[in-house]
Amino acid sequence: MKIIMLGAPGAGKGTQAKKIAAKYEIPHISTGDIFRANIKNGTELGKKAKTYMDQGLLVPDELVVDLVVDRVNQDDCTKGYVLDGFPRTIPQAEALDKALESMDQKMDYAIDINVPDENIVNRMSGRRACVDCGATYHIVHAPTKEEGICDNCGGELILRDDDKPETVQKRLAVYHEQTQPLIDYYTEKGILKTVDGTVDLEDVFKAITGILGE
Repeated sequence: MKIIMLGAPGAGKGTQAKKIAAKYEIPHISTGDIFRANIKNGTELGKKAKTYMDQGLLVPDELVVDLVVDRVNQDDCTKGYVLDGFPRTIPQAEALDKALESMDQKMDYAIDINVPDENIVNRMSGRRACVDCGATYHIVHAPTKEEGICDNCGGELILRDDDKPETVQKRLAVYHEQTQPLIDYYTEKGILKTVDGTVDLEDVFKAITGILGE
């Protein structure tokens, strides 16, 4: 079962990807994890990726696809995997399909967690992070016992720059421009499934397992 998770930043695709991976006993693969593992292990692909990252440049699509294909060819992926945060653009999706085709493989599902922008801005601007231990909370959904104070270590809570409404709006604009076209791409391939991401986390997961088969 090979699955791609789609959804805007803050839609909850990472959370759902982890739950899918645990339930179906398949790896949860994010490009960030792949980069870190290859760089840590000093692989050829890792060294190449590091030269770009050290200069603050985006890793080229071709190299990202090579890293992903290398990862999905590992033994733990024989039953399938969940891709989280990749592909992000049409060229990446096409390159991935081409690489999989050469191995007689294809993606089975692209699951889009659909959340309106307004909800995402509200959701993310309500997040708070501890400056000391990094624990995260939400002023509505997961508040601390004492306002502004971390339950974990007593540190001060802040609204990260990443979660400020204006930053979230910018990230959403990039998402709509680059990643939204993937929804059309996978619709044409006949593998896109959309779930409502505004409902409770467990209900989102229930909808996903309904698609994948209990």
